[in-house]
Amino acid sequence: MLTVTDLHVSYGAINALSGISFNVPAGAIVTLIGGNGAGKTTTLHTLSGLLRPTCGRITFDGRDLTNVPPHDIVGRGLCQVPEGRLVFPELTVLANLDLGAYLRSDRAAIAATRDHVFQLFPRLAERRSQTAGTLSGGEQQMLAIGRALMSAPKFLLLDEPSLGLAPKLIESIFERIVAINRDEGIPILLVEQNARLALAVSSYAYVLESGRIALHGPSAELADDPRLKAAYLGG
Repeated sequence: MLTVTDLHVSYGAINALSGISFNVPAGAIVTLIGGNGAGKTTTLHTLSGLLRPTCGRITFDGRDLTNVPPHDIVGRGLCQVPEGRLVFPELTVLANLDLGAYLRSDRAAIAATRDHVFQLFPRLAERRSQTAGTLSGGEQQMLAIGRALMSAPKFLLLDEPSLGLAPKLIESIFERIVAINRDEGIPILLVEQNARLALAVSSYAYVLESGRIALHGPSAELADDPRLKAAYLGG
Protein backbone atom coordinates (compact mmCIF):
# COMPACT_ATOMS: atom_id res chain seq x y z
CA MET A 1 0.00 0.00 0.00
CA LEU A 2 2.84 2.39 0.90
CA THR A 3 6.46 1.96 -0.19
CA VAL A 4 9.28 4.32 0.73
CA THR A 5 12.56 3.83 -1.12
CA ASP A 6 15.92 5.41 -0.23
CA LEU A 7 14.36 8.55 1.21
CA HIS A 8 16.68 11.44 2.04
CA VAL A 9 15.48 14.67 3.68
CA SER A 10 17.62 17.63 4.75
CA TYR A 11 17.11 20.81 6.75
CA GLY A 12 19.74 22.96 5.10
CA ALA A 13 23.07 21.25 5.74
CA ILE A 14 21.56 18.85 8.31
CA ASN A 15 20.55 15.40 7.08
CA ALA A 16 17.33 14.45 8.89
CA LEU A 17 16.75 11.23 6.94
CA SER A 18 19.59 9.34 5.30
CA GLY A 19 18.24 6.78 2.86
CA ILE A 20 15.41 5.06 4.73
CA SER A 21 13.28 2.41 3.04
CA PHE A 22 10.19 0.66 4.39
CA ASN A 23 6.82 -0.80 3.42
CA VAL A 24 3.33 -0.77 4.90
CA PRO A 25 1.15 -3.57 3.50
CA ALA A 26 -2.58 -3.19 2.95
CA GLY A 27 -4.55 -3.70 6.17
CA ALA A 28 -1.52 -3.53 8.49
CA ILE A 29 -0.45 -1.39 11.42
CA VAL A 30 3.27 -0.65 11.10
CA THR A 31 5.12 1.44 13.66
CA LEU A 32 8.14 3.73 13.55
CA ILE A 33 9.82 4.05 16.92
CA GLY A 34 12.88 5.92 18.06
CA GLY A 35 14.11 8.69 20.32
CA ASN A 36 13.67 12.44 19.95
CA GLY A 37 15.34 13.68 16.79
CA ALA A 38 15.47 10.25 15.18
CA GLY A 39 13.47 11.41 12.16
CA LYS A 40 10.02 10.00 12.89
CA THR A 41 7.97 13.18 12.44
CA THR A 42 10.16 14.23 9.51
CA THR A 43 9.20 10.96 7.83
CA LEU A 44 5.48 11.62 8.29
CA HIS A 45 5.76 15.23 7.14
CA THR A 46 7.55 14.08 4.00
CA LEU A 47 4.89 11.46 3.30
CA SER A 48 2.24 14.18 3.73
CA GLY A 49 4.00 16.52 1.30
CA LEU A 50 4.87 19.09 3.96
CA LEU A 51 8.59 18.48 3.35
CA ARG A 52 10.31 17.75 0.04
CA PRO A 53 12.83 14.91 -0.10
CA THR A 54 16.26 15.58 -1.57
CA CYS A 55 16.07 12.15 -3.19
CA GLY A 56 14.18 8.89 -2.94
CA ARG A 57 10.69 7.77 -3.88
CA ILE A 58 7.29 7.45 -2.17
CA THR A 59 4.72 5.14 -3.76
CA PHE A 60 1.16 4.97 -2.43
CA ASP A 61 -1.55 2.68 -3.78
CA GLY A 62 0.50 2.11 -6.93
CA ARG A 63 1.09 5.82 -7.67
CA ASP A 64 4.15 7.99 -7.19
CA LEU A 65 3.57 10.53 -4.39
CA THR A 66 7.03 12.07 -4.39
CA ASN A 67 6.69 15.87 -4.51
CA VAL A 68 2.88 15.78 -4.84
CA PRO A 69 1.25 18.79 -3.05
CA PRO A 70 -0.26 18.08 0.40
CA HIS A 71 -3.89 18.66 -0.59
CA ASP A 72 -3.55 16.24 -3.52
CA ILE A 73 -2.04 13.66 -1.17
CA VAL A 74 -5.10 13.94 1.11
CA GLY A 75 -7.30 13.70 -1.97
CA ARG A 76 -5.62 10.43 -2.90
CA GLY A 77 -6.47 9.01 0.52
CA LEU A 78 -3.35 9.51 2.64
CA CYS A 79 -4.21 11.54 5.75
CA GLN A 80 -2.13 12.52 8.80
CA VAL A 81 -3.21 13.00 12.41
CA PRO A 82 -0.52 15.44 13.58
CA GLU A 83 1.50 15.46 16.75
CA GLY A 84 -0.10 17.76 19.31
CA ARG A 85 -3.53 17.27 17.69
CA LEU A 86 -3.65 20.79 16.16
CA VAL A 87 -7.41 21.17 16.34
CA PHE A 88 -8.93 24.59 15.60
CA PRO A 89 -9.59 25.79 19.16
CA GLU A 90 -12.07 28.57 18.33
CA LEU A 91 -14.26 26.32 16.18
CA THR A 92 -16.82 23.82 17.44
CA VAL A 93 -16.29 20.09 17.38
CA LEU A 94 -18.74 19.87 14.49
CA ALA A 95 -16.93 22.56 12.48
CA ASN A 96 -13.57 20.85 13.07
CA LEU A 97 -14.98 17.59 11.77
CA ASP A 98 -16.54 19.22 8.73
CA LEU A 99 -13.19 20.79 7.83
CA GLY A 100 -11.83 17.26 7.53
CA ALA A 101 -14.24 16.68 4.65
CA TYR A 102 -13.32 19.82 2.71
CA LEU A 103 -12.34 17.81 -0.41
CA ARG A 104 -15.62 15.87 -0.45
CA SER A 105 -18.87 17.04 -2.02
CA ASP A 106 -21.43 14.27 -1.37
CA ARG A 107 -23.38 15.65 1.59
CA ALA A 108 -25.12 12.36 2.36
CA ALA A 109 -21.79 10.51 2.43
CA ILE A 110 -20.24 13.22 4.62
CA ALA A 111 -23.16 12.99 7.06
CA ALA A 112 -22.79 9.20 7.18
CA THR A 113 -19.08 9.53 7.98
CA ARG A 114 -19.85 12.08 10.68
CA ASP A 115 -22.36 9.68 12.25
CA HIS A 116 -19.72 6.96 12.14
CA VAL A 117 -17.20 9.21 13.91
CA PHE A 118 -19.78 9.94 16.62
CA GLN A 119 -20.38 6.20 17.06
CA LEU A 120 -16.63 5.62 17.33
CA PHE A 121 -16.19 8.54 19.76
CA PRO A 122 -19.48 9.13 21.63
CA ARG A 123 -17.80 11.87 23.68
CA LEU A 124 -17.55 13.99 20.53
CA ALA A 125 -21.27 13.61 19.88
CA GLU A 126 -21.98 14.87 23.39
CA ARG A 127 -19.72 17.88 22.84
CA ARG A 128 -20.48 18.61 19.19
CA SER A 129 -21.41 22.25 19.92
CA GLN A 130 -18.44 22.98 22.21
CA THR A 131 -15.41 24.82 20.94
CA ALA A 132 -12.47 22.48 20.50
CA GLY A 133 -10.26 24.56 22.80
CA THR A 134 -12.48 23.66 25.77
CA LEU A 135 -11.99 19.91 25.30
CA SER A 136 -9.60 17.79 27.34
CA GLY A 137 -6.42 16.50 25.73
CA GLY A 138 -7.96 13.07 25.20
CA GLU A 139 -11.08 14.56 23.63
CA GLN A 140 -8.93 16.70 21.32
CA GLN A 141 -7.06 13.56 20.24
CA MET A 142 -10.40 11.89 19.47
CA LEU A 143 -11.34 14.98 17.46
CA ALA A 144 -8.07 14.95 15.52
CA ILE A 145 -8.59 11.29 14.58
CA GLY A 146 -12.24 11.93 13.76
CA ARG A 147 -11.31 14.90 11.56
CA ALA A 148 -8.92 12.65 9.62
CA LEU A 149 -11.63 10.02 9.18
CA MET A 150 -13.91 12.68 7.70
CA SER A 151 -11.64 12.75 4.64
CA ALA A 152 -12.60 9.10 3.93
CA PRO A 153 -8.95 8.02 4.07
CA LYS A 154 -7.44 4.93 2.52
CA PHE A 155 -4.44 5.20 4.88
CA LEU A 156 -3.73 6.98 8.18
CA LEU A 157 -0.49 8.47 9.50
CA LEU A 158 -0.64 8.85 13.28
CA ASP A 159 1.99 11.00 14.99
CA GLU A 160 2.35 10.43 18.75
CA PRO A 161 -1.33 9.80 19.60
CA SER A 162 -0.47 9.07 23.25
CA LEU A 163 1.42 12.34 23.79
CA GLY A 164 0.41 14.09 27.02
CA LEU A 165 -2.51 11.77 27.81
CA ALA A 166 -3.32 9.94 31.04
CA PRO A 167 -2.85 6.14 30.94
CA LYS A 168 -6.58 5.35 30.90
CA LEU A 169 -7.16 7.73 28.00
CA ILE A 170 -4.21 6.26 26.13
CA GLU A 171 -5.77 2.81 26.46
CA SER A 172 -9.10 4.10 25.16
CA ILE A 173 -7.55 5.94 22.21
CA PHE A 174 -5.51 2.92 21.18
CA GLU A 175 -8.54 0.64 21.40
CA ARG A 176 -10.20 2.92 18.84
CA ILE A 177 -7.08 2.96 16.65
CA VAL A 178 -7.01 -0.84 16.57
CA ALA A 179 -10.75 -0.90 15.84
CA ILE A 180 -10.34 1.50 12.90
CA ASN A 181 -7.71 -0.76 11.42
CA ARG A 182 -9.54 -4.02 12.18
CA ASP A 183 -13.10 -3.02 11.30
CA GLU A 184 -12.47 -0.63 8.41
CA GLY A 185 -9.31 -2.19 7.02
CA ILE A 186 -7.47 1.16 7.00
CA PRO A 187 -3.69 0.65 7.11
CA ILE A 188 -1.87 2.76 9.69
CA LEU A 189 1.69 4.02 9.98
CA LEU A 190 2.10 4.78 13.68
CA VAL A 191 4.80 7.02 15.12
CA GLU A 192 4.89 6.56 18.87
CA GLN A 193 7.47 7.14 21.61
CA ASN A 194 5.72 4.61 23.85
CA ALA A 195 7.58 1.72 22.23
CA ARG A 196 5.95 -0.98 24.34
CA LEU A 197 2.47 0.14 23.33
CA ALA A 198 3.43 0.64 19.68
CA LEU A 199 4.86 -2.87 19.45
CA ALA A 200 1.77 -4.32 21.13
CA VAL A 201 -0.67 -2.96 18.53
CA SER A 202 1.46 -3.25 15.37
CA SER A 203 2.46 -6.22 13.24
CA TYR A 204 5.80 -4.85 12.03
CA ALA A 205 8.20 -2.22 13.35
CA TYR A 206 11.07 -0.06 12.17
CA VAL A 207 13.48 1.56 14.63
CA LEU A 208 14.87 4.92 13.54
CA GLU A 209 18.15 6.23 14.92
CA SER A 210 19.70 9.46 13.64
CA GLY A 211 17.76 9.34 10.38
CA ARG A 212 18.55 5.73 9.58
CA ILE A 213 16.72 2.46 10.15
CA ALA A 214 18.72 0.63 12.79
CA LEU A 215 16.43 -2.37 13.30
CA HIS A 216 13.29 -3.77 11.75
CA GLY A 217 11.21 -6.91 11.99
CA PRO A 218 7.93 -8.35 13.26
CA SER A 219 6.83 -6.38 16.31
CA ALA A 220 6.61 -9.44 18.56
CA GLU A 221 10.21 -10.36 17.75
CA LEU A 222 11.53 -6.83 18.26
CA ALA A 223 9.76 -6.65 21.63
CA ASP A 224 12.10 -9.46 22.75
CA ASP A 225 15.21 -8.04 21.10
CA PRO A 226 17.77 -7.21 23.84
CA ARG A 227 19.01 -4.13 21.92
CA LEU A 228 15.50 -2.69 21.76
CA LYS A 229 14.78 -3.61 25.38
CA ALA A 230 17.88 -1.80 26.55
CA ALA A 231 17.18 1.33 24.51
CA TYR A 232 13.40 1.72 24.62
CA LEU A 233 11.74 -0.80 26.91
CA GLY A 234 13.53 -0.20 30.17
CA GLY A 235 15.89 -3.15 29.93
